[in-house]
Amino acid sequence: MGRILSVAAAVLALGFASISVAQARDIPSDGVTLEDVQAWLRDQGNEAQITNDGAGHTIVSSKLGGTKFGVYMFDCNNAKRCGSIQFAAGWPTNGKIQLQKVNEWNRTKRWGRAYLDESGGIWLESDCDITPGGTYELLNDMFATWKKSVEGFRSFMNLN
Repeated sequence: MGRILSVAAAVLALGFASISVAQARDIPSDGVTLEDVQAWLRDQGNEAQITNDGAGHTIVSSKLGGTKFGVYMFDCNNAKRCGSIQFAAGWPTNGKIQLQKVNEWNRTKRWGRAYLDESGGIWLESDCDITPGGTYELLNDMFATWKKSVEGFRSFMNLN
């Protein structure tokens, strides 16, 4: 009996030793910089440039297919590390999209809110809280959700 327990213990020990534990890569506790976001987007296979959005905000600009989007930084400290980011994409519509359609999107879709701006353009935005406790794996998951939202939104609003 003692020998069977010893063999069983050895087998379990080997089994546990061979299990590779996937560890999440933590986002720094004080957030990310523009350069961090740029590098992360490039690691995802996207173009990414730090630029100005034309309204005085420094953002990271990128593309999904033919759709340009910006990453805006929020909850930033003096070291320019930010605890949350926002994905945003806008399309000119010349006033052709009705508020009722925008409201339908917002009422029926969980990820990504839409609105019409004062010039009649339409916007899709999604916020990501990344501190405290955020990981790059969570950010990757949020970005995958953003991609699906942009694709669905373009189709829903006939922006293709």
